[in-house]
Amino acid sequence: MLRREGLYASHLSHWRQQMKLGLLPKRRGREGSDRHSLLQEKQRLLRENQQLKQKLQRAELLLDIQKKASALLEIPLNPPESGGSDS
Repeated sequence: MLRREGLYASHLSHWRQQMKLGLLPKRRGREGSDRHSLLQEKQRLLRENQQLKQKLQRAELLLDIQKKASALLEIPLNPPESGGSDS
């Protein structure tokens, strides 16, 4: 089968020798750096998500405070628009 594909025993011995010297990659498939970069990106996105959740929580708290202050001072939050047109 090897000869049909154009490979000979000398090729195998040459590749083994290169493996021993560390000239050939030891692992096949994706490189570890891809996995590392994906993990870093995931961590960055998780941090960003947490920060955005905190900002949303603060914004909702401020809106609640504005509503309560508006109710106490009897100031409408959204004053009605004037009915006439100024054109």
